Amino acid sequence: MSLFERYLTLWVALCIVAGIALGHLFKPAFQAIGSAEIAHVNIPVAILIWLMIIPMLMKVDFGSIAKVRRHWRGIGVTLFINWAVKPFSMAALGWLFIHHLFAAYLPAGQLDSYVAGLILLAAAPCTAMVFVWSNLTDGEPDFTLTQVALNDSIMVFAFAPIVGLLLGLSAITIPWETLLLSVGLYIVVPVALAQVVRSRVQARGGASAMSRLLARLQPLSLLALLATLVLLFGFQGEQIIAQPLIIALLAVPILIQVYFNAGLAYLLNRATGEAHCVAAPSALIGASNFFELAVAAAISIFGFSSGAALATVVGVLIEVPVMLSVVKIANASKRWYEQGDAVARNAKNSGA
Repeated sequence: MSLFERYLTLWVALCIVAGIALGHLFKPAFQAIGSAEIAHVNIPVAILIWLMIIPMLMKVDFGSIAKVRRHWRGIGVTLFINWAVKPFSMAALGWLFIHHLFAAYLPAGQLDSYVAGLILLAAAPCTAMVFVWSNLTDGEPDFTLTQVALNDSIMVFAFAPIVGLLLGLSAITIPWETLLLSVGLYIVVPVALAQVVRSRVQARGGASAMSRLLARLQPLSLLALLATLVLLFGFQGEQIIAQPLIIALLAVPILIQVYFNAGLAYLLNRATGEAHCVAAPSALIGASNFFELAVAAAISIFGFSSGAALATVVGVLIEVPVMLSVVKIANASKRWYEQGDAVARNAKNSGA
């Protein structure tokens, strides 16, 4: 992991402090940035989000989808978790914690918005950081690449319908035009641009040229993320100062869904006999979120000062320490995992 990735939680915490302070000191400047919109799209934020997302999508080789048969059990488990379990379990957790258990401690006018942010966070499987988590568990690189490419392809078509369905079930008004615009701006266009750049760079200089370009772009991508967070907390500062427990309360359903989905994916892979080098990244992909997209969609649909935007940022805040804990659990339980009957039987048949 790079220095930025290793200490992402620290940088986010510093952005909270900086954003709140700057938002208080330079309120007119932040209001000017917030009003710089065209067709309900904030231009400064759109530029920052493209800088965040496009370098990450350039890592994905959609040609790897052809390898899907090699690890069909792990692929099936991860797709089930990502698209049939995680968004719906998060919506249920949001309803339970935000509208009931924590309702008395949160701003009444933001309850629906917080739930919407949690849904947006869970509806997009992680793209970039998954490669880091997979490497830390000695995960099968072909499986990880195939799964990420497949998830990104599905996300182009499934993100808006799933978000729209869950927002509707939660009785939250669905701004369909803005939602579809967000999908176009922050999924379809970045995917297309990333793949065009990727193909041209590889055609000219091969994989080594691609690696060098990604190494140069990665710090820019993370700096764009941090700048976006400073802006967001500049708008959220007064609300956070008034109720500092908001971030901790929003973290609870996120933490539960991460461990629940990671554990479920891990156990399902063990039951189907998948190898540990596939099960570990499967659990990590099943649990982690494409928080950059979630932040972008929340800001576009609900605005800078919304509870939805704040809820997605809490996902950014806890992403690294929580996922590192999942990595540690997966590594520590490898011997137990490989003692499973189905795993041992498939390993024996593969070696025969």
